[in-house]
Amino acid sequence: MTARSLLSLLFNASKGLDVVTTALDLGILQALDAGPVTLREVCARTGAKPNRMYKFLDCLESMGLVERRQTSDERLDASYRSSEPLTEAASAVLGPTSIERDRDRYDWRAIHGQLPAVLRAERSIDSFDWPPKTPEQVRSFEGSMAAGCAPILESFLAAHAQIFEADRPCRWLDVGGGDGTLALGVLDAVAGVTADVFNLPSTGDLVAERARASPHAARLRLVPGDFFADELPGGYDVVSFVRVLHDWDERAARELLAKGARALAPGGTLVLCEEFRTRERLAVQFFWTYFLMGVDACESRLRDVDFYLRELSALGFAKTTVVPGSFDLVVARHGSPAPSRPDR
Repeated sequence: MTARSLLSLLFNASKGLDVVTTALDLGILQALDAGPVTLREVCARTGAKPNRMYKFLDCLESMGLVERRQTSDERLDASYRSSEPLTEAASAVLGPTSIERDRDRYDWRAIHGQLPAVLRAERSIDSFDWPPKTPEQVRSFEGSMAAGCAPILESFLAAHAQIFEADRPCRWLDVGGGDGTLALGVLDAVAGVTADVFNLPSTGDLVAERARASPHAARLRLVPGDFFADELPGGYDVVSFVRVLHDWDERAARELLAKGARALAPGGTLVLCEEFRTRERLAVQFFWTYFLMGVDACESRLRDVDFYLRELSALGFAKTTVVPGSFDLVVARHGSPAPSRPDR
């Protein structure tokens, strides 16, 4: 897509979302995913007038969502198919529980139209503290993190055999693990695992609420602390950082990785689930990247996966694997004594 075409679509973004929402609601995306399907067939399914549906499908094609094939002069015989699966993607973005809808409730309008002043640090978002301070801010932020947890859980479960050793008890420390949503999803599916969520004391009530509402209250607990001010507790078989490290600069990320390594038992496994820098992840992360221009305390620094691979190698991890999935994971097994504590 050229810059000119992309900018034209962005200018008309609300109209494009109207088209995609309608296509989802009318079952057109499902037909395109199962395609090829002709214009004649789409009109028969929806009761649409051919000349209007033709233009509607042109809208989808202009966004790169549809491929069209015309082999005759008969417009009704033109066939269409989705460029890649659309139904699931549209449901994820436009559905009532989408992370996009959750993020939209944040005060991004405080900087909208004011970016020159924002970039000169003359204007900031005063309604967002980082880390969250008040109980309301904590609950709101952790709720947003939980809203985006489903694809991360999917990746953890797909890779569980590489993370948690079968047929033996496993102690897992999820550093900055939110309200325990991810941990409980894993506990639902993987026997023998006990999970400690290391997070600020202000999240204690949220983790306790999640635990009480699940059948795994005895296997989940909060370990309160500040991962910069405090050393992580030790002796864990698995330590994970899930969407944590990109919030901080390189020095801080290295410090946290070293603390994670020291928290492992011999032969333990460190798991990273991050917003690794790809075009798709940058797009999905666009809201936070935009919003956090007005918040200096949070870096929101998406990095190439190679940064983490280099740092893990420097920390003595002998076997490191990138596991692709809905969210890519880095699974690293420690093969040498944990490094000594660095001076801060």
